[in-house]
Amino acid sequence: MYRKSILSRFTAAALGGASLFASTAAFAGEITVWCWDPNFNVAIMKEAGERYTAKHPETTFNIVDFAKADVEQKLQTALSSGTTDALPDIVLIEDYGAQKYLQSFPGAFAELSSKIDFSGFAPYKVQLMTMDGAVYGMPFDSGVTGLYYRKDYLEQAGFKPEDMQDLTWDRYIEIGKAVEEKTGKKMLGLDVNDAGFIRILMQSAGGWYFDKDNNLSVNGNPALKAALETEQKILQAGIYKPAAGWTEWVGTFTSGDVASVTTGVWITGTVKAQADQAGKWGVAPIPKLNVEGAGHASNLGGSSWYVTAGSAEKDEAIDFLNEVYAKDVDFYQKILTERGAVGSLLAARTGAAYSEADAFFGGEKVWQNFSDWLAKVPAVNYGVFTNEVDTAVTANLPALGEGKPVDDVLKAIDSQAQGQIQ
Repeated sequence: MYRKSILSRFTAAALGGASLFASTAAFAGEITVWCWDPNFNVAIMKEAGERYTAKHPETTFNIVDFAKADVEQKLQTALSSGTTDALPDIVLIEDYGAQKYLQSFPGAFAELSSKIDFSGFAPYKVQLMTMDGAVYGMPFDSGVTGLYYRKDYLEQAGFKPEDMQDLTWDRYIEIGKAVEEKTGKKMLGLDVNDAGFIRILMQSAGGWYFDKDNNLSVNGNPALKAALETEQKILQAGIYKPAAGWTEWVGTFTSGDVASVTTGVWITGTVKAQADQAGKWGVAPIPKLNVEGAGHASNLGGSSWYVTAGSAEKDEAIDFLNEVYAKDVDFYQKILTERGAVGSLLAARTGAAYSEADAFFGGEKVWQNFSDWLAKVPAVNYGVFTNEVDTAVTANLPALGEGKPVDDVLKAIDSQAQGQIQ
């Protein structure tokens, strides 16, 4: 895949002269990267490549834009067949799928913990790419969550921004009832055929579908049970506007039909795209579940970069990721400002872009808040079969609205999940 041969690398090195040998690493290869989303991941990786090339002009980048599903299919096919020559040097992997690849294909990705200092990254991001004590990825964007809310609607119902701090979900539901009574607006949009909301709540209490030993954890999982109970309470209270699919869900808040949305930081750009709503929004920590260990920080989504172990440019690719993604604080200011990307390097929050007040949110330092919450996201074990269990959860969510006891819903999820991961 567009890689220079060993001979061409040495030829390039020879032609590079003294300037090349004076650098800390004598690299002269082309780094091929697979990723998706031209306006986010691809654009950000191009920026990273330009920064590295400015200091290492002998290195070039071939950043290939695929659909996310195509990246996953090509990666799976190449790893399953053992045709690693078809793989890129760096590939973007969604965090939920990281352990699936690491555990299913041991040795396929380069171990990075001996070459990169991971102590400065959000702990939950490092944990999800760790196997047998070794770290295999470079943490990238975070899906740290927040509670976005319409200050104007809340004010009409008698609530101030300070009333939205340190909430429990029970209190949130009470506020939602008052908001609807006073304004006629629902509190949130909810797609009952999407498990994303459940995942946010479950991780906020330090739980997931699997325990630390990779055993399925559905029955007897207090975080999952509390998450399902909370969604059932919201459904029974009637404070939500139904949404079928992504477009309808986004429309519930961009249209002004609901008073809040709980999701990942990546939605900020969509919220701010509604210019007529400037000054009307605030952001608070998400409400807390009523279970031991629960907090106000969670995550939804996010991806990270992985270097393939068989890459001819492996050392060069690792050096690039280390120099830009692990050390360049200014890089994180630029991708935040231009792309709305909240990275996982905690030192980035000391930069100017993170400390700026946002006029759209009434002068709140929203990026600073999100970066603070990022450090508090609980680390959980996403396991190998998150998507399969997610399917089982999604299939059983409508039963919550029908009043089915949560314990029975958990049993149904467990039964379906057991069948899907055999």
